[in-house]
Amino acid sequence: MHKIIFTDIDGTLLGPERDLTLPTIEQFKKINHIPLILVSARMPKQMYHLQEKLNIAGAPLIAFNGALVTSEEKTIHSTEIPLETVKALVEFNEQNSEEKIHLSLFNHNNWYVEEMDYWANREQSNTKITPEIKPNKEVIELWKHEKKGAHKIMCMGEVAFIDKTFKFLEDTYGDSLHLYRSKDTYIEVANKEVSKLTGIKILLKEKYPDFTLDDVIAFGDNYNDVEMIGAVGHGVAVENAREEVKAVAKAVTKHHKEDGVAIYLKNLFK
Repeated sequence: MHKIIFTDIDGTLLGPERDLTLPTIEQFKKINHIPLILVSARMPKQMYHLQEKLNIAGAPLIAFNGALVTSEEKTIHSTEIPLETVKALVEFNEQNSEEKIHLSLFNHNNWYVEEMDYWANREQSNTKITPEIKPNKEVIELWKHEKKGAHKIMCMGEVAFIDKTFKFLEDTYGDSLHLYRSKDTYIEVANKEVSKLTGIKILLKEKYPDFTLDDVIAFGDNYNDVEMIGAVGHGVAVENAREEVKAVAKAVTKHHKEDGVAIYLKNLFK
């Protein structure tokens, strides 16, 4: 029935200090015969320290909400935002010099910011990883040479400017981009072809062919988890989850700050 576990990280697996708690680590040790896959909007590098604490270093990862799937740090699947789209967003931001927002540009384990501003420092504090400082236009030139796009773009800034950027992206690229607002000051941008669920399907096919979606137990809390929680055999929402997640979940566990995932697994695998 429950043969493989997929879990979101932020707001789901991590405790009040934005890190793994001892009870969570201990619980996963008890069920280490069951594969555990972290599935997140984060880049792979921002998940390695968590994998090490869970004793699953090198295990498969679903990063950037499904845009990148890896195993033993090798790429199984990759879907990028086209470079022309990245360039158009950078140019739109430059035109609004009085109202510029912060752009974080990601490809695999590279994270670029123009400066260590409030937003970059906040993300660094949350994820324990330091970005590389490089002007957006230089990143575009580098990626042009390397024939790359972005696995994810993070837009962060004041609400009014984020609203304006969201409208630009929705009007221009609504058919090809997935725009996800976890907060009113954030937009996470990914290719519309991918999601956490597409990442799970790819990983099952490539690494766990004997398992089906019915064999999956998954945990989540936010809008980007809705599809995953609704589609797997046993989708579980944490108590702090959005109502949309709870609506499609098979069960609701305790708050992420109360070790909800660990408590649910402890009861499930008695």
